Amino acid sequence: MKVLITGAAGFLGLHLSKYFSKKKYNLILLDKLKFNKHEYPKKNCTFNNIDICNKKALEKIITNDIDIIIHAAAALPLCKTTEIYNVNVGGTKNILDLARKNKIKRVIFISSTAVYGIPIKHPIYEDDKLIGVGAYGESKIQAEKACFNAIKKGLNVTIIRPKTFVGTHRLGVFEILFDWIHDGKKIPVIGSGKNKYQLLDVGDLVETIYLFTEKESNKYNGAFNIAAQEFETVEKDLNELFKYAASGSKIFKTPAYLIKTMLRIFEKLKLSPLYQWVYDTADKDSYVSIKKLKKVLSWKPKYSNSQALIKSYEWYLENYKKVKKTNTRTTHTVGWKQGILGLIKRIM
Repeated sequence: MKVLITGAAGFLGLHLSKYFSKKKYNLILLDKLKFNKHEYPKKNCTFNNIDICNKKALEKIITNDIDIIIHAAAALPLCKTTEIYNVNVGGTKNILDLARKNKIKRVIFISSTAVYGIPIKHPIYEDDKLIGVGAYGESKIQAEKACFNAIKKGLNVTIIRPKTFVGTHRLGVFEILFDWIHDGKKIPVIGSGKNKYQLLDVGDLVETIYLFTEKESNKYNGAFNIAAQEFETVEKDLNELFKYAASGSKIFKTPAYLIKTMLRIFEKLKLSPLYQWVYDTADKDSYVSIKKLKKVLSWKPKYSNSQALIKSYEWYLENYKKVKKTNTRTTHTVGWKQGILGLIKRIM
């Protein structure tokens, strides 16, 4: 089977490439960013540096001999608003149009639970109202609408809405957390830390995507939440990570309203890498129902929140020197500039 993966140079793309290569799939890996090819499988992979916004270039890659498209490419919230909409909406429409034209068996679109905004009730189900926060959340909603339109026109499309996922090679905003823990700093928590905040292990996500590639029935069309089945409060899950790290870090509780106001100002002044959806949801319950996914696939996640965090931090420790030498970009596979947070770290 031949599978095209967009966003293949990113965190999820790397994990997908390794997993599907082991399953003996032929992979076409596509990203506008440069690949660190030494991290990828040596067999079954063809690399293409192409922007999904360039439809003419895509036409040369997406042909009728491709069986599955896993569309994981996305412009993250730290990107410019125009880029977010061009990539997340325009790029997705390009993928869907060419998939229909070439009669691709299934497109798997990686969306986000950011489409639910900041809900007031939990758990969140797939048919709950979609209210995106910021350009990223709104763009994912528009991209999903394009997917549902494609389904109506006969294309098989699976929309996966993952909670924030972590694992080996995951840095981005998590590198800030891991860096502070490594140095034994107090970790500021917005609010009391008593809220439940669900995460996801990337291995569970990748396995789910693989299971969907094996399905051709239209009952696998539509949207599916995916997240850890076992999760505790922010305080409890972080304490499990602190216990493993044994660096002396502990939670420092902060007044939610004051800290959110400050972070909003820092974001507008481009002094902090934390974006609105991150800090606005940090002190609230945030978890989804995965009943639909479990029923359809007869599957359940293997890793809890704390297990996923510990696995990711363990990799961080093993690759600490390499991580600190990595160039900073707005992707999940490198550390982000801490900005004013780096100054705050000194006094914690």
